[in-house]
Amino acid sequence: MNNHPTLPYSQFASRRDMLTRTAAGFGMLGLAGVCAGEQQPSTNPLLPKPSHFTPKAKHVIFLFMNGGPSHVDTFDPKPQLKVQAGKPGPGGNFMPSPFSFKPMGQSGIEVSELYPHVGECIDDICVVRSMYTRTPNHETGLFLMNSGNQQPIRPSLGSWLTYGLGTENQNLPGFVVLCPGKPVVGPALWSNSFLPGIYQGTHVNNAEVDPAKVIGHLQNTAVSSPSQRRLLDLMQEMNQMHLNRSPQDTQLEARIQSLEIAYRMQSEAQEAFDISRETETTRKGYGKGEFADGCLIARRLVERGVRMVQLFYGSGQPWDAHGDIMDHQRDALKSDQPIAALIHDLKSRGLFDDTLIVWGGEFGRTPTAQGDKGRNHHATGFSMWLAGGGIKGGMTFGATDELGIKAVENRMSVHDLHATILHLMGINHEELTFRYSGRDFRLTDVFGNVAHEIIT
Repeated sequence: MNNHPTLPYSQFASRRDMLTRTAAGFGMLGLAGVCAGEQQPSTNPLLPKPSHFTPKAKHVIFLFMNGGPSHVDTFDPKPQLKVQAGKPGPGGNFMPSPFSFKPMGQSGIEVSELYPHVGECIDDICVVRSMYTRTPNHETGLFLMNSGNQQPIRPSLGSWLTYGLGTENQNLPGFVVLCPGKPVVGPALWSNSFLPGIYQGTHVNNAEVDPAKVIGHLQNTAVSSPSQRRLLDLMQEMNQMHLNRSPQDTQLEARIQSLEIAYRMQSEAQEAFDISRETETTRKGYGKGEFADGCLIARRLVERGVRMVQLFYGSGQPWDAHGDIMDHQRDALKSDQPIAALIHDLKSRGLFDDTLIVWGGEFGRTPTAQGDKGRNHHATGFSMWLAGGGIKGGMTFGATDELGIKAVENRMSVHDLHATILHLMGINHEELTFRYSGRDFRLTDVFGNVAHEIIT
């Protein structure tokens, strides 16, 4: 007789159900005895996992300048633009940079006046002057830079990292995204896609740094922590029972893990986001503003074991200087001091060598003018830079042509960049795969070469 009408044997009964419900349950008692000494290890998907080889870095901070900063106005000086000023070029007339450049540090790398504080750190930085992508449009460019694909169908870099390596602190998410609003396509840029849901980036709006407001919804003031634990255990037990019957329900698995980390975050997340705990000297060093606060929070998060922090410069596309390239003054002013402070702070705490910092946007801007004073999108050659975590400082890698039109030396694609980041984290990009829809996928697809020349 079926004592569970909602679970008819013909549809849902498993072998364990049969052992439980027949012969007074003696079959299940026997099974319990057999399994008693075979307890399964924790299935927490965020536990640290071994890397393929010894890593150079343990954490990543990606400073994303959404909108696309101009390479010829920041880290790739082109004197020849002055010679060709006003002459026809691709998409407009050539326009020299209105900003001056000068050699900085012992390495003598030329840096724009837009970034004087970062320039003082140039001996810790490798400027990649030969980036290129396949697309000059924001949406596709953002997807490509964040997930290795021009369409929103692949997991993000941070999701791949936490899938491959887990994270050190089980009371915080492994992948945190700081953005005051959202850049154009928003959450798709930190999506887990077909990876388990627990690897999706956790978005925090850093426009409001009051920890009670940032993550206040995690606290249940009406129920004590022990009571919450008992309620959650009961809920998770029921969820697990359902999952055992429907193991293909990946959304339920993600919900189970999300509930667990949300509970654990109550004990540590508020402290991690509370920058008021920092000394006045430290906070003053970073300066003021959303991006400054974001840089300080990023340091606090990696200090506490978060695997990757991605900090978007602002909501929308603030670096998108179509009308006037002088807008870069505004954006550089807000980001220069905080970035330099982040580098100094990481070094003072012994975290710089373990933390890879990446700076850049989805593409660059044209060396020609758009209208009178603006610059259009530019994908065939632009600059990004890396520092910390295994990077050779005080060097440039690759080059664009004399007018900054396209990358011509040591060209680095987005797949090459991703392969290099994974390598620094101890991952062979060709071996980090996930089977989905009948084939093995990876962040770099079937492309990507590690730039060993920039690695210590």
